[in-house]
Amino acid sequence: MSDKIAVIGGGSWGTALAVVLDNNGYDVWLQDVSEKRVTEINQEHKHSFLPGIKLPKGIKATTDLEEAVTSSKAVVIVVPSHIVRIVAKNLKGLLDDDVIIVTASKGIEEETHLRMSEVIKDELSDKFHDRIVALSGPSHAEEVVLSHPTTVVVANQNKELAQQVQDIFMSDWFRVYTNPDIVGVELGGAVKNAIAIAAGISDGLDFGDNAIAALITRGITEVKRLGVAMGAESMTFAGLTGLGDLIVTCASQHSRNRRLGFKIGSGKSLDQALAEMEMVVEGVRTAKAVYTLAEELGVDMPIVEQVYRILFEGKEPKQVVNDLMLRGATHEIEAVATEKKW
Repeated sequence: MSDKIAVIGGGSWGTALAVVLDNNGYDVWLQDVSEKRVTEINQEHKHSFLPGIKLPKGIKATTDLEEAVTSSKAVVIVVPSHIVRIVAKNLKGLLDDDVIIVTASKGIEEETHLRMSEVIKDELSDKFHDRIVALSGPSHAEEVVLSHPTTVVVANQNKELAQQVQDIFMSDWFRVYTNPDIVGVELGGAVKNAIAIAAGISDGLDFGDNAIAALITRGITEVKRLGVAMGAESMTFAGLTGLGDLIVTCASQHSRNRRLGFKIGSGKSLDQALAEMEMVVEGVRTAKAVYTLAEELGVDMPIVEQVYRILFEGKEPKQVVNDLMLRGATHEIEAVATEKKW
C-alpha cells in the first residue's frame, strides 16, 4: 500500500498534522490554494501562522489538488468548515477506491446543519461513505508542531478502519484513541467553539475564574443535550472530544474563539474583532448553526443562544450575563434529578 498521504488545507492545523505524518515516516503532500504559502513551505520550510517553527523538508506543498491526492493512502481534509463542501466536490473523480478520508475540520454547515463527515458524504459517491473517519480532540497546532504531548480521537463505527487511522497518526508524543461515536466526536469538536467565545467574552469583562468554570461545566451540559438529541452517546462528551476540547478551547492562549470573545467582551463589535483576527474563527458560524439547530430540535442551550444574540443581534455582553444568572432555578444534573426525589 502507498505510503503517500495528502493533507488538504495548509493552515496551522493542517500543517501541524502534516508534521505529525512526516514524523511517522509518510510521504506527505500538503495542498493549499495559496501559492504564497506553498512557496513559503517548500522553499523556506516555515509557516507565517507558526512563527519560529522550522518545518520538515520532507513535506511537499502544492496548489494542485490532483497531484496531492493521486495514489494517496489517506486524504486528510483540514479546511474551514464552510470550505469542506467545495473540497469534497473537487475531489470527485480523483480518489482511489480504497482511500481513507479523514476529516479534521470542526464545524457544522450553516445552511444544512450537517456535520463535516455528512457534508463529505453528500458530495462523494456511496463507495466512499463508509471510509470517512473524524479526527478531533484538544490539540492546538502551536503545540503539536513542537512535539508537545497531545491526545486526539478518531471516530468511525468500523473499528478496523478507525484503528487504521489510529496507526497512521500514533506516535510517542501524539496519542490517538478510537471511538465508534462519530456523531458525538464531531459535535463536541464543533459546538465547543461557540462556548469558547462565551469564555472569552467573560474574560474580556474581567469576571474571573469562577465564571469560566461555570461556562465550561454548564457548556458541556449544553453540548451533551444537543448530541444526545442527535443520536450521540452521552459518555463521549465526558472524554477528549467533549470536555477535554472544551477546556483547552475556553482556557488556552492559542484559542482563536476565546480571543475573539475577549475582544467583544472588551467592547469591540463582531466586525471589529474579526478584522483583527488573522485566521478563521469557526465559533462564529457554529454559533449561528447550533442556535438554529437547537431551536429546530427543541434543545435548551442558553449559553449558545446568548452568544448568538451578542454576535448577530448586538446584545450587550453584561446584559447576557445578567440574563443567564437570573434564569429560573433548576437541578444541576438532569439525570440525577429524574432519579432522586428530594
